Amino acid sequence: MKLNYKRTIFVGFAFFLITAFWQAYDTIVPKILTDKFGLAQTWSGAIMALDNIFALVLLPIFGAISDKVNSRAGRRTPFIVVGSICAAILLVSLSVADSAQLKRLEAVSGTEGAAYTESLGAIYDANPEVGDWKSDSLITGKKPLQELISREEFVAISMTATDENGESVTNPDYANIVVPARQAYAAAVTAKDHTPLVVFMVLLFFTLIAMGTFRSPAVALMPDVTIKPLRSKANAVINLMGTAGGILVLLLGTVFGTGKAKNALMNYTVFFAIVAGIMMVGLAVFLLKVREPRWAAEMQQESARLGLDRETQEQKETAVRTLSRGERISLLLILASVVFWFMGYNAVTSKYSVYASTVLNVDYNTTLLIAQAAAIVAYLPVGILSAKLGRKKMILGGVVILCASFFFASFLSAESPEVVKQVLMPLLFAMAGIGWATINVNSYPMVVELARGSNVGKYTGFYYTASMSAQVVTPILSGLFLDYISWRTLFPYAAVFVALAFVTMFFVRHGDAKPEAKATVLEGMGGAD
Repeated sequence: MKLNYKRTIFVGFAFFLITAFWQAYDTIVPKILTDKFGLAQTWSGAIMALDNIFALVLLPIFGAISDKVNSRAGRRTPFIVVGSICAAILLVSLSVADSAQLKRLEAVSGTEGAAYTESLGAIYDANPEVGDWKSDSLITGKKPLQELISREEFVAISMTATDENGESVTNPDYANIVVPARQAYAAAVTAKDHTPLVVFMVLLFFTLIAMGTFRSPAVALMPDVTIKPLRSKANAVINLMGTAGGILVLLLGTVFGTGKAKNALMNYTVFFAIVAGIMMVGLAVFLLKVREPRWAAEMQQESARLGLDRETQEQKETAVRTLSRGERISLLLILASVVFWFMGYNAVTSKYSVYASTVLNVDYNTTLLIAQAAAIVAYLPVGILSAKLGRKKMILGGVVILCASFFFASFLSAESPEVVKQVLMPLLFAMAGIGWATINVNSYPMVVELARGSNVGKYTGFYYTASMSAQVVTPILSGLFLDYISWRTLFPYAAVFVALAFVTMFFVRHGDAKPEAKATVLEGMGGAD
């Protein structure tokens, strides 16, 4: 048995475009909600949870529906095509409402401009150590917000300070004073006229619906065309393609400066348009190269030849997979583990773009690129090791690595020594990328290992129901911690939930990879790969 890497890469282009979308969505939408509309982290987290609420309903439904489709293009491809095109168009449309709000922030002066002055004054009064800023000429002129925050003096005061050695360091007043004041002003402008926010939410609703229609079918396509023993390797390739899409968007963000504090009020129209273009290129390659019906038929023939999927005729006709008591317990434990590690991981991904600029004073694009690059390097070795050592052992190792990364990251701040920022921070993010890659490669195959070919879409729905349930709760719950306790709770929160995943995964007994018999010593050493 040998994985057809070329085919798997082409199948992975569906995941490539999905991840490109979510990378842009997860990093930019929270910034729009807080920086442009002035929403608190709790409310921003609630909105960021919407895609997961929709997914709870849509992913199982469309996964099961695609199981029953029998078109000339295959079971999954029609959903991927229609959903991708609609999502790309709607992603660009989000910038319409964003641009409308930005224009209001830039143009507002007079009475509404005074709201910003008053917001600054209230915050400065609560922080007397920084001086009586209410009387400062920088904030009493009732000038447009963009002019106020872009003035050289204001940026210098907001973002940098000089320590006792004369070195430039992050000014903690930026996170404590300037960001809350700016968001308070944005909230005041939004309260005056909710129209841009309402339009943004309506467009967001349809965008998330579009993504929900094809996510399960896209993921289910891999097991449709890959025999069971090779699914961890194939899933490594699929995740590699997804990571490539995410990295491309992060590189784009670096070029546009989306992670820089001074660009908090930038216009995202061109950025979203290019991301949509990346999605369409991925879809074009997918349509040109993937032959779903033929590849799925060949997989079924190979599985039958090797005796890998011994279903009765009744099971084939009814698409029912009866699990034993032990298998049901293992399935529930796997899904519980999925909930726990997504509770931790998604808390970081949904808040990190804002956390990076306010607490760490780093460009989120740079640190996320390090994590993604480490994941890319890890995916294929992890897939190969998983076939040899087993999925469960690899997942447990990945959980330990991810938990340790989050735990030690909780000690980092903008005031950390430069050597820590330059050495330890990249190392921790690289470890997080490797840990998440190790978990990701093996978790989904463990779920569909318990399925039969006729109901893979259904079990894909189970997997995404678990992951999306966690991602509904965690942006809101972590947002409450950030709003009412401290921003510094983000990484400890994530570490605790990832640690809980170790406990539940430890007791799993089914769904692991079955070691394949090696015909030769060379194959046993991995040379056949």
